[in-house]
Amino acid sequence: MNKLSYVFYRTLLWLWDIFSLNVILLIASFVVGRAEAFEKKEYHVFFAVINLAWMAAVYLTTLYMSKNWLDFESFYKRTAKAYLLTVLILMVFIFLYHYQYSRAYILVVIAGLGLVLSVNRVVFNLLIISLRNKFSLQKNVVVLGYNEISKRLIRYFREESKFVHVAGCFEDKERISELSEFPIMGDLKDCMPFVRENQVTEIYSTLAPENFPDLYELAKAAEKQFVHFKFVPDYKIFVNRNIFVDFVDNIPVLSLRNEPLEDTGNRLKKRLFDIVFSTFVIIFLLSWLIPLIALLIKLDSKGPIFFTQMRSGKNNQPFRCIKFRSLKVNDEANSKQVTRNDSRITRLGRIMRKTNIDELPQFFNVFLGDMSVVGPRPHMLKHTEDFSHLYKQYMIRHFVKPGLTGWAQVNGFRGEITDNKLLQKRIEFDIWYMENWTLWLDLRIIMMTAFLSIKGDKNAF
Repeated sequence: MNKLSYVFYRTLLWLWDIFSLNVILLIASFVVGRAEAFEKKEYHVFFAVINLAWMAAVYLTTLYMSKNWLDFESFYKRTAKAYLLTVLILMVFIFLYHYQYSRAYILVVIAGLGLVLSVNRVVFNLLIISLRNKFSLQKNVVVLGYNEISKRLIRYFREESKFVHVAGCFEDKERISELSEFPIMGDLKDCMPFVRENQVTEIYSTLAPENFPDLYELAKAAEKQFVHFKFVPDYKIFVNRNIFVDFVDNIPVLSLRNEPLEDTGNRLKKRLFDIVFSTFVIIFLLSWLIPLIALLIKLDSKGPIFFTQMRSGKNNQPFRCIKFRSLKVNDEANSKQVTRNDSRITRLGRIMRKTNIDELPQFFNVFLGDMSVVGPRPHMLKHTEDFSHLYKQYMIRHFVKPGLTGWAQVNGFRGEITDNKLLQKRIEFDIWYMENWTLWLDLRIIMMTAFLSIKGDKNAF
């Protein structure tokens, strides 16, 4: 299927899911008579909210835009995430709206939506399989060259694509130095006879034309047989590492890393989440917690309630980070790391640091835009300067906003840095987060942080 076909079928499936959701709402209105869903305007609001919640969840989970949306297991998991997010938004709305909706009606709608989405996914998968078999939609392809690129290509076709069948691989025997895990059907000169005999529709060449000038003649011969010939470049000849390709007006642009948060839409999603989450915490938690903690801090030790410190932010721009004061007032606060059993930690501070309560005022930093809820933890300016000399990839973590919690922290790499190995692992986890960001990963990290705060983290002191 070409790009336009994908857009058409994705749009069709999106409309079918919306239609199914509203059918469930109508059926629930008839089944649960006492709900009076047709007469009361509160239920009309409910109709609108659940539709908007589903569309928002679809957008946030990129349900129909995923590259492997034709894979049943992956698409079903993504659907489950969108469904759970819809239910969460709906529950928040019901809690805030304070209208006594019929519980039976809500349960019927939620259960019905889950059931119909599951049925839709099963039917859609069966339809894809049926169309593929009935109309011979599956492409029959061969791959030229036996190398790392061809192996990756064949594995992808075999494991991820429902519409591609790899008929074989062609490579000259003298260039094969290992036992092949894929079928080698012959030398390069044997390719075209095989293509004609096996109704091959596409040829993928992983060989460089400058090293194999006969490829151009092979491409012409393939087109005469109405076989599409495609070149798959190996960019590692330029850079000896994984790289990522983007396009600017159909011009390929190579970059050293995948950065989801370079996309404007993703940045808006993350910022919107930060604003909503921090506002909720500030209003419902910090509004009463700050006066309480302030009183306890004053009773426990002399000094200010809050501790502010210049930290390294996005693009290494310094910002003023705020915390509850957990140390005795001292002259080394801006230069010396807190260590285990540090004599500077107050009695209350030890409890706050164990439970991460001392970090909660940083939600104001999140609200103001200096930080994010999730991201690499910000370091003191002096430590940023010192660490950048120790580990050459250290500054990469500053491509994104720092966070209250992060992927490195929930995986055990927080607290005092006693050797370079710990620093290296922390940076590796921070960079992995930056290259693999999704909103669901942020939610997962938040839940892991909450669990560790309750359970207790051995590295929190």
